[in-house]
Amino acid sequence: MAAERVRDLLYWRDVKATGVVFGAALLLLLSLTVCSIVSVSSYIGLALLSVTVTFRIYRGVLQAVQKSDEGHPFRHYLDQEVALSEDTLHKYSDAALDKVNRVITELRHLFLVEDLVDSIKFAGLMWILTYVGALFNGLTVLILGLIAAFSCPIIYEKHQAQIDHYLSMVNKQIKDIVGKIQATVPGMKRKAE
Repeated sequence: MAAERVRDLLYWRDVKATGVVFGAALLLLLSLTVCSIVSVSSYIGLALLSVTVTFRIYRGVLQAVQKSDEGHPFRHYLDQEVALSEDTLHKYSDAALDKVNRVITELRHLFLVEDLVDSIKFAGLMWILTYVGALFNGLTVLILGLIAAFSCPIIYEKHQAQIDHYLSMVNKQIKDIVGKIQATVPGMKRKAE
């Protein structure tokens, strides 16, 4: 269900919700480029606290003027259980542990050259990332990734036929080049071949 909600956000199914999530995330990342994470967290906390205190005072004054006894305006939220259960914590920690173990296994596979082709591809990716790192800092990459995550799916959905056509042409070219390289360099053939 969570994956479906994320998909709906990325494909702008509910424009209001997507706009709020995208705007808030972009504002947070842009704020982090100007201020430290401590300052940004403090400003967010102060903004939320000022809204809730103002609303609480407003409702208190309104109740005093109208002589009503509605009680605390946030009573519904204060009565809700917010404790994290042990089962939920174990479920998420086990899932995280499984992902970490898979990443460690894959890194061992790549760094200890279990498959020469995969290790060379990984080296190429790391080489490309050195240039990306020289051009952008981490926050800039996150901002660009956020913009791409909220724009690429909708662009792909609208122009799927043209994009698929060009991607298949590029994929064919890459396969031809990799095939030629594997044929000429000894020891570059995959184990399955």
